[in-house]
Amino acid sequence: MADNKEDRDDLPEEPQRLFTLKEAERTRRELEPFLIEAIGARKKLGALEEELAAVSTRILMMGGILVPYAKLAQKRMEHQALAEIMKTNLEKILSTGCLIKDLDVGLLDFPSVIGNEEVYLCWKLGEDRIRYYHRQDEGYAGRKPIDPRDLGPSDQVQ
Repeated sequence: MADNKEDRDDLPEEPQRLFTLKEAERTRRELEPFLIEAIGARKKLGALEEELAAVSTRILMMGGILVPYAKLAQKRMEHQALAEIMKTNLEKILSTGCLIKDLDVGLLDFPSVIGNEEVYLCWKLGEDRIRYYHRQDEGYAGRKPIDPRDLGPSDQVQ
């Protein structure tokens, strides 16, 4: 029997996973290499797409120029491989229940509860650990320290 879209719409949505700070931190450490690889693949994809667009524009503008088919085929294969690497890494990250908020800077949010309020534990690539959170209706600019006594990267309050 074929899977009907209407049948899927009637199914209840799976509840969002909620992380404790300890679970979020463990997951963050596991995900960091995948995030770095996805960011790298995205940057290379951007450069490759610009290169392919420039060749297409040149062909369009020049008309009957000799097209470097072998080079273009190689670039397209490279593009497909990078897109697959990025997709695989993003799927690994999202499968944990973590949210990717900004791939360019490596910003991840982990759904959690603080004081009976659903919040996001917030971490950005380059930070040594998760030490901020924000309400779900706020973004990065609304980040607050999880522990107000946390003085920074060398402090081990957690």
